[in-house]
Amino acid sequence: MSTREHTPLTDAARPREYLTFRLGEEEYGIDILKVQEIRGYEQPTRIANAPAFVKGVVNLRGVIVPIVDLRLKFGLGSAEYNDFTVVIILNLGSRVVGIVVDSVSDVMELSSSQIRDTPDIDSAVDAGFITGLGTLNDRMLILIAIEKLMGASEMALADSVA
Repeated sequence: MSTREHTPLTDAARPREYLTFRLGEEEYGIDILKVQEIRGYEQPTRIANAPAFVKGVVNLRGVIVPIVDLRLKFGLGSAEYNDFTVVIILNLGSRVVGIVVDSVSDVMELSSSQIRDTPDIDSAVDAGFITGLGTLNDRMLILIAIEKLMGASEMALADSVA
């Protein structure tokens, strides 16, 4: 028997789980703890004067949920909605928001050693919303701070995050 003491992992050292999804050729990840559910795409009710990336709203068990198309938000061109297109319903504090993505891949667990800083380059996604790049074998994920993105001034779909 080993007499070694077990030291609990700190929050920073503890692996985190990310829901991975695709937009075009790129794979993204968001904190799994923000995900409420995943649904098939259904045409939302359009809202007048909403930005183009806000597709409209749906009634989810009595809660009116705004639906944001991340392809349009990130300037990746319009999406072709098909059987793989899904809406990820997010629980962001006191707000519930849906994001349209091309497809959901899986849930990945990443340790802090598998997450790299974001390189300083221009991209379709404001770098302030990217928390890092996750690497696992030959896969690379763009990790998104979804609560920060949805709380941005032009979105105002989540409570502001400092």
